[in-house]
Amino acid sequence: MILNKVEKANIEPKITLVGAGPGDPDLFSLKGVKALKTADVVLYDANVNEALLCYAPEGIPKVYVGKRTDDEDFSQDAVNKLIIDYALNYGHVVRLKSGDPFFFAKGYEEIDAAESYSIPTEIIPGISSATGAPSLQKIPMIYKDLSESFWAVTGTNSKGEISEDLYVAAKTKATIVVLNGIEKVKEITAIFQRENKGLLPVAVIQNGSSKDEKIAIGIVDTIAEVVEDKRIQAPALLVFGDVVSLHPQFQPIRDFYEIIAEEY
Repeated sequence: MILNKVEKANIEPKITLVGAGPGDPDLFSLKGVKALKTADVVLYDANVNEALLCYAPEGIPKVYVGKRTDDEDFSQDAVNKLIIDYALNYGHVVRLKSGDPFFFAKGYEEIDAAESYSIPTEIIPGISSATGAPSLQKIPMIYKDLSESFWAVTGTNSKGEISEDLYVAAKTKATIVVLNGIEKVKEITAIFQRENKGLLPVAVIQNGSSKDEKIAIGIVDTIAEVVEDKRIQAPALLVFGDVVSLHPQFQPIRDFYEIIAEEY
């Protein structure tokens, strides 16, 4: 339930949706910094680097709204109501969302809710982990004859089921970036195996750009084991495609399978 607006002088409600990037605070945009400096309230997600909060004025509410799990306290509906309530009662709300706010981050839902109350909104994009994390590992999305396009696909839909788009994506030569799929890595790799792509290179990147970043490199047939051995956990993304073969850690894997092929 939205609370009634508190009668205060000079309150001008506004909501700015800001992409915080993949994790490294140095990758945050200058425009995002400017927005934080004018904030009356900041609402931030679990995967946002809290170092960014230092750009906001001292003494203002800085509210953690989770979103790592489906905890009802931080359901999307609850977050929408909080954003609107704070805007009506405090003024300028900066909503910090990890990555890019319109890239698997439900940014549209929050903007739509705000505008239903006639609250002015602004969007400041951020670097999505879908492209930023592979780039930092020197894995291109498109490269010469290896890939002519890339797909960004959610690993699971709103029902917790494997995305239907993955079955289509696995049939292509495109680079496939899978978000929210690390917990179903075995089921996802099985989709590629059914397309006879057991030797397709795969990278799994956890906490891309952060100090605790982890990476696993392998092929479809083995990546689930590598992920388990390296204890890769969420938040992590999977990159399927021949472009992963450009990563330095893939060279020993290539050499190994070339030796096996020569023996047979």
